[in-house]
Amino acid sequence: MPQPTQSPYGWLMLGGILVTVWLWSRLARRDDRLLTVYVAALLGAFLGAKIVYLAAEGWRHFGTPDMWRQWATGKSILGALLGGYLAVEIAKRAVGFRGVTGDWFAAITPVGIIIGRFGCLLHGCCLGVACSPAWYSLTDGQGVTRWPAVPVEILFNGTALLVFFVLRRSHSLLGQHFHLYLMAYGVFRFAHEFVRETPHILGPFSGYQLAALAVFALGAGGFRHRQRVPIPPLTNQPPCRPITTP
Repeated sequence: MPQPTQSPYGWLMLGGILVTVWLWSRLARRDDRLLTVYVAALLGAFLGAKIVYLAAEGWRHFGTPDMWRQWATGKSILGALLGGYLAVEIAKRAVGFRGVTGDWFAAITPVGIIIGRFGCLLHGCCLGVACSPAWYSLTDGQGVTRWPAVPVEILFNGTALLVFFVLRRSHSLLGQHFHLYLMAYGVFRFAHEFVRETPHILGPFSGYQLAALAVFALGAGGFRHRQRVPIPPLTNQPPCRPITTP
């Protein structure tokens, strides 16, 4: 169950956003339109994160004394991926940008998630299910031994960063990196939800597992579309601009 936001959590979440802003601002120097794409991604991610959280578990707080606090602080990474992806596609069409941005998002997104998950670790939220004590288990604030859900997700995203670094250096699967991330994260989260303490809404399945399936489907659809309609990946070359003469 989400807990009230505390200072370390809020600052780390803000830090994650600032890191992604810094990384993307360096990329945006190559084409002014990329700044619009990033702003759209950020807004879409916030909106998607809130919608999926409310659908998956925020509804449980309806009518409770702390309803507004829970609704204000609750968010979902799965929703952020869905909302951010869709917002980027809409923004790219609006500004006429046809280059590939997914490979950069694949390198930036895990960084933001890792920083945010360290906030979860300090805050004591996004807990794993109760389990027997073991070398890998964690103890929460009430002394309950739990599956290390947050460290496992940090490990997943750290591994993803390493994989995409290797793919970029080897120029492999260019233009497909974010699609690969969406598929991998969707599968990971669907399986990992079975050991996370989240409410079930459909038999043994949580709302986040339904969102995980949507994330996987979005990545798989994008991967297949890119195979059929290849688009040149974003390069280090500045955008072409018309030459004017006095």
